[in-house]
Amino acid sequence: MTTTAPTTASSSTEIPTIDHWIDGKRVAGTSGRTSPVFDPALGVATKNVALASQEEIDAAIASAKAAFPAWRDLSITKRQQIMFRFRELVNERKDELAEILTAEHGKVLSDSLGEIQRGLEVLELATGFPHLIKGEFSQQVSTGVDVYSTKSPLGVVGVISPFNFPVMVPMWFFPIAIAVGNTVVLKPSEKDPSSSIFLAELFKEAGLPDGVFTVLQGDKLAVDGLLNSPDVASISFVGSTPIARYIYETAAKNGKRVQALGGAKNHMLVLPDADLDLVADSAINAGFGSAGERCMAISVLVAVGDVADMVVPLITERMKGLTIGDGRRSCDMGPLVTKQHRDKVASYVDIAIEDGADVVVDGRGIQVDGEPGGFWFGPTLIDKVPLTSRVYTEEIFGPVLSIVRVDTYEEGVALINSGAFGNGTAIFTNDGGAARRFQNEIEVGMIGINVPIPVPVAYYSFGGFKDSIFGDSKAYGLQGFEFFTREKAITARWSDPSHGGINLGFPQA
Repeated sequence: MTTTAPTTASSSTEIPTIDHWIDGKRVAGTSGRTSPVFDPALGVATKNVALASQEEIDAAIASAKAAFPAWRDLSITKRQQIMFRFRELVNERKDELAEILTAEHGKVLSDSLGEIQRGLEVLELATGFPHLIKGEFSQQVSTGVDVYSTKSPLGVVGVISPFNFPVMVPMWFFPIAIAVGNTVVLKPSEKDPSSSIFLAELFKEAGLPDGVFTVLQGDKLAVDGLLNSPDVASISFVGSTPIARYIYETAAKNGKRVQALGGAKNHMLVLPDADLDLVADSAINAGFGSAGERCMAISVLVAVGDVADMVVPLITERMKGLTIGDGRRSCDMGPLVTKQHRDKVASYVDIAIEDGADVVVDGRGIQVDGEPGGFWFGPTLIDKVPLTSRVYTEEIFGPVLSIVRVDTYEEGVALINSGAFGNGTAIFTNDGGAARRFQNEIEVGMIGINVPIPVPVAYYSFGGFKDSIFGDSKAYGLQGFEFFTREKAITARWSDPSHGGINLGFPQA
């Protein structure tokens, strides 16, 4: 593994700059500020991304605000047709999108395609929106009086997405928001921003009116611009817990609806009766897939009794067969997203050693199928991790799997419930009674039973408990439709010609 500082693609070639998408077209940044976008497998900056000025932030929001009335009033049928067409275009060009994603994030192409497919699931749910925004009707609640409800869009909504899923996470939000009549300003991560522009172009091709979907490139200035704008009605966010808390507190202070999904420290409880081959396979997939850069990764395997003595060798043997390298070379795992993040993740190996843990497999200094300058760090397995170690207490967000040993099921549940996070967890057992008890007793929002990464399908909702979520609702599913609409209740009287004259009193039954 190299520690060479990252460079630009070529000192003699000017690299392209990724623009904003405003009013249905690419708009070059004028702030004079940019940020480098790296190819993590090469370790070089291949692009720059524009960082918005306050004037550009205001222009993006103004464009979305101007487009809202016409989009809100467009017929449901026409909106639905556009969403169907957009879905077909994304599906047709998903291979191109995956290549863009891998080149900027580093995950292997199969992971990129899987991410796009999960985003498509929410998009497919959004195409069925007419059924999910129907109101209710009560006739003759009083003499000649009817009451009914409608669901209306909010207006301009902001989406702030993380680097680890630059396609899937935005698609958890914007297809539903747009389908029900809102206009969207998306602020993607500056680490991998190109996929958002690609999606904007496909939306344009699908017939989406200008201004309905806006991509605002930027940093904290752009985030704060969305949080503080009186013209932005809601904020949807996925990222670390400290930033999620900041997003929630700032947006709520400004009277906005907020769904802010934060970090995690996900546990996998393994009982003595579990299928240990399934456990080992699941630990590999859930611990090291997408280089561990996902909030639903399993980072702690809690082994009950003597399970660890049997499962650690099984995991270790499987780790030997993993190929680490450039995601475009049919490898199992790619690099981490930046050199800084790679170095931070690698530092936890030293912390583990200092704290007396047993580093079974060390991901530093691995052999890779890739360029020496890439941001490489291999799968790492650490046994007998003390509960006081930062390796256990902190979200590492990398391919580091910790083993914690407990004596009983009750001790394992208490350990999981004592944590600050409550995003995802899993139990591995062949005892249905134990699994049923676990799902009742565990204080976590998403639970897997012999399933290591229990991300719900699109028609359920994604979100955890405790410091893993802040705000009004979970993402997508029925809660997504509730979040992006508000109800109007209408009470109506249409008097018949024989209404009998003026009556200033309350209606009588």
